Amino acid sequence: MIRLSARSRRVARALGAFGSLVALGGVTLATVLSPTFSWPASALSDLGVRPPTALLFNASLAIGGAVALGYALALRRHSGVVAACYAVAVASMGLVGVFPAGTALHFPVAASFFVSLTATMVADGLARRGTRTGKLALALSAAHVVSWALWLRGVRFGPGLAVPEYVGAVAFAAWVVALSPPAPLSPANADAPSQV
Repeated sequence: MIRLSARSRRVARALGAFGSLVALGGVTLATVLSPTFSWPASALSDLGVRPPTALLFNASLAIGGAVALGYALALRRHSGVVAACYAVAVASMGLVGVFPAGTALHFPVAASFFVSLTATMVADGLARRGTRTGKLALALSAAHVVSWALWLRGVRFGPGLAVPEYVGAVAFAAWVVALSPPAPLSPANADAPSQV
């Protein structure tokens, strides 16, 4: 097991928040800058295919995913399962930027991202189900699953995937920044290992 100093734990915690903000910020900015993006009709990955948003979208996911990977070290102190699920999620997110829509590996890495981000929040929520933040993690994962279930049942604004994709991305970023065991916005409990 890797042992981190208090300073290294603080850095690892910051990497999770920073990586999440880089990725979500870049994706959000790309939706604003794209002349063709439509929430009802597009997938978020459409932003990574052509200028003027391809570089911004793909780089923010690749860089955000690489940076956020360091947060797995902070999570490991609390739960190896949650840390592993998280590492798969952010690695997959980064690979979505490396393999844009239309490439052979895009669908597998995108699917891996959405499945593993949900698995991360479910694993954490179940492990800490007796806490307020554990219950909120389960609620966020449920909101993500429900957004996809509604989309699959035809309850949607249009044929695009962007809305359920964005719901998942925002839920995951919120979990990293505010709800996960070493969440950067919860400094009081950040360095204490989970009792679960």
